[in-house]
Amino acid sequence: MTSNGNQSQRIYDKATRTWYEVPEDQYKEFDRWRTNLRKREQYWGRCFCPRGKWWPCDGNCVECEFHTRNEVPLDDPLPDGAGMRGDYVPDDNPTPEEITADRDLLERLTARLHELDPDEHESTLHLHSHSLRGHKSLTTLPETVRGIEPLTKMWSKDEFRIA
Repeated sequence: MTSNGNQSQRIYDKATRTWYEVPEDQYKEFDRWRTNLRKREQYWGRCFCPRGKWWPCDGNCVECEFHTRNEVPLDDPLPDGAGMRGDYVPDDNPTPEEITADRDLLERLTARLHELDPDEHESTLHLHSHSLRGHKSLTTLPETVRGIEPLTKMWSKDEFRIA
């Protein structure tokens, strides 16, 4: 029976069918890379390498016997001829109606907040105009909001800065 200290670190080359002895640190680096690649491919359902066959893995998945090529292009027509596969992929982007509804809801909530607390309304408009700065077409707020200068003076104090 051999101990782990007596075993040498070897890497198998499938192309030449030979074993190469390598230093332990090089073997650990290669094994970490190989295991990471294999697990990533297994997660995506492209590697079905059994545990007993992990030792010949060299990271060349294209030529591996356990690698499956189950990628289907979205440009392929459907079997019944009713369009392409890409036609049925859902789109997560918001529709113009959803954007308009969100803007209207935000305006109504801001108006209601102004009814409840008129003093807070100015700072809310300031924050709202800065949150939509990149979306000028979505907002109808003016560029300058009355009452911002006292807030900027207050926010510029050193005691409120985050270091």
